[in-house]
Amino acid sequence: MKPSAFSINGLTKLLLGVGPGIMAIGYTLGTGSVTSMIVAGNKFGMDLLWVLFLSCLFSWVLMNAYGTYYLVTGETSLYAMKKHMKFGALIAMLIIVGVTIGQWNSLIGILGITSNALYEVIHVFIPSVENYSYLTVLLLAIVIIGSMYMILLKGNFSYLERVFVFFVTLMGVSFIISLFIVIPSPAQVAAGFIPKIPDVPGGKMLVAAFVGTTMAAATFLSRPLFIQGKGWDITNLPEQRRDSLWAALLIFFISGSIMAISAATVYGTGVEITHVLDMVRTLEPILGRFAVAIFLVGTLGAGLSSVFPILMITPILIADYQKGKLDIKSKQFKVLAGLACLVGLTVPIFGANPIDAQILSQVFNVFVLPLVIISIIYLLNRKDLMGKHKASLSMNIGMCTALIFSCIVSYTGVIAIFQSL
Repeated sequence: MKPSAFSINGLTKLLLGVGPGIMAIGYTLGTGSVTSMIVAGNKFGMDLLWVLFLSCLFSWVLMNAYGTYYLVTGETSLYAMKKHMKFGALIAMLIIVGVTIGQWNSLIGILGITSNALYEVIHVFIPSVENYSYLTVLLLAIVIIGSMYMILLKGNFSYLERVFVFFVTLMGVSFIISLFIVIPSPAQVAAGFIPKIPDVPGGKMLVAAFVGTTMAAATFLSRPLFIQGKGWDITNLPEQRRDSLWAALLIFFISGSIMAISAATVYGTGVEITHVLDMVRTLEPILGRFAVAIFLVGTLGAGLSSVFPILMITPILIADYQKGKLDIKSKQFKVLAGLACLVGLTVPIFGANPIDAQILSQVFNVFVLPLVIISIIYLLNRKDLMGKHKASLSMNIGMCTALIFSCIVSYTGVIAIFQSL
């Protein structure tokens, strides 16, 4: 076997071995993360690193909580709410509606940014291509979303998992290389762990967007379904805990890398990020076209790794509510995923600014989070359901702290939206 083939196969096996956490990384690290981290680094340096840290910490707690519940009971999230909670059916339906609005709104921004980023890649390497073409960007968006939809139609979980691995690897390697090109000041990074909210226009909005993109309710609700698709059972409890931790650590490291790149290159320079090409300028002054290519490849990887789970989220949550099964083969799945594709084309069709759409979409993602956390706290503390695996004191402290944090951020998001009107 050739060394290169061995390396590629070894990397693939390693990432596939991570487990359902690879799906969580794909869900969480999309262009919403890229946009929020770049804008935060551009405007505030590393001042919001503490928000990212807390979001990843509580994401680990909640991924572990939902994964543990499934492995012990064999019940998925919304199905369990409907079955065991008073007004559970209503709560589950409200969650489905809230997650759908937040995720589809996010898809609108993601497709806009991804199609623009791909166009910029073409423009970088083929300068004769005009600086901006509405029809070309729209065509690229249609090709991207159409290709993603065709892959989904295969209805094979193992195949989808491998596609996830490819795009997550593409994204992670690109941004980590970029970080080592531009190494931020250790003092600046350390100062970022001191809690503070910048008292400037847009500060509260970015805090809410950080949490919306990192503590996404869809990530926790879908975890039992992806664990089910992986074929894990109660004997995999230790692996599930490790998988949750590694996913959270990778999310923190990659997201923090993006913020650090922006903080080290454009913070305090007066450069404003309002379009996709502005995000590329975080590295362009240092390595020119090479840096542009690396960063855009990372952005494309982030966008494409997020398109799949967002197209899937509404149909799989509805199937979860109906029968507690991961369903990626039914007519219902295909129709709802197709509808999401049409919604995602909104920004490319109308030519809106994808950066603005993406940040606002992440804010909306935090509003159903308190309901999602309250539900799992209730379920994990049911002795009749969990038996000896009932939530421990430390797990309850973690979940209750996550709930308080989510409520504070939801309130911050409401204030930020009203201030932006």
